[in-house]
Parts: sequence; C-alpha cells; structure tokens
Amino acid sequence: MAAAQRVTTTRERKKWQIDSNEVRADVSGNTSQQEADSKLSVPFRGDVRGGMHPGRKVVIVAMVDPNPDKFYVALTCGRGIRGEPPPDVALEMCVRFGGRRQVLRRACVAGAWGRADSAVPFFPFIEGQPFKMEVACESGGFRVFVDAQKLFDFQHRVAPLHRVDTLWIKGSVAITKLG
Repeated sequence: MAAAQRVTTTRERKKWQIDSNEVRADVSGNTSQQEADSKLSVPFRGDVRGGMHPGRKVVIVAMVDPNPDKFYVALTCGRGIRGEPPPDVALEMCVRFGGRRQVLRRACVAGAWGRADSAVPFFPFIEGQPFKMEVACESGGFRVFVDAQKLFDFQHRVAPLHRVDTLWIKGSVAITKLG
C-alpha cells in the first residue's frame, strides 16, 4: 500500500502528495458495491457529489493499521493541483497514535491554516481495530461521531458549504466502506 507524504512549506502551506496509484471515486453512494470496493485504496481522494449541506453526512468505515503512526481525513473545496491541497479546507482531522494519542482538527481558509483544536472526550481509535466515523454537516458546523459516540463539533469556517466537495483519507488506515 503506497503512502502519501506530507510536506510543510515555510509559509505553513502543506502539500498532500498523492502517488500515481490514486483513484477518483464518488463517495455519494452512486456506484455499485463491487466498483466502490475496488476504489477504496489509501491514499484516497473522492468526490462528494453536490457538495456538503446541512443534513448531509459522510460515513467512513475503516480499519486502523496494526502499528499506526497517524491518519488524516479532510473535506476540501476541490481537489487541488500538483500535489497541493486547495486553498480552502473545511475540515482536516489528524488522528495521532503512539504516546500522543490526539485527534487534531483545523481548517484552511484562503490558504491560511487556523489554529488546531485538540480537546476530545475520549480517544476512540484502537490499533488493528475497525471503526465507523460519521461526519454530519449541520447549519453551524460539522458534528463527528465515531462508533455512534459524539467525538467533537467543528464550526464552519468555509462558505458556501456546497463548495466542500472532496474527501481525502490517507495514512495508517484501510478503508472498507464509504457512504
């Protein structure tokens, strides 16, 4: 399984380099299960048809690698160019393992990254174990659940919401299902 590399430039613009094996997929449930299964390799970048809006949610069912370092889930406005993320990232979540065990999240608006939030009531991710994450879009922000337990709320920083049309997943995780 090829891994994406994260590189930070001096202006805090990071590059999400995706290797040439990356496939384009639709996470809106408009493909057959067999076709979807063949396109769930990590790193993953897929379309959210019609963008996000209040009432819409993205569901990720995945398995944490047995010896994880970290993994990322991001909702962006567009796909970016030449390995760089688009200038607007509505939500980037970084799950760190090891001694840190953190769930960091932040947004990037017009190319400027905001401060990372890290407080969560629990750390739900276990090495080598599956999880189900739901990112629900509400009028004021995203509400994230892991295994049906609320993990955090994240206030919207990017508008209009329909521009948030791409899901990125990379790092120490294997995707089993998207919806």
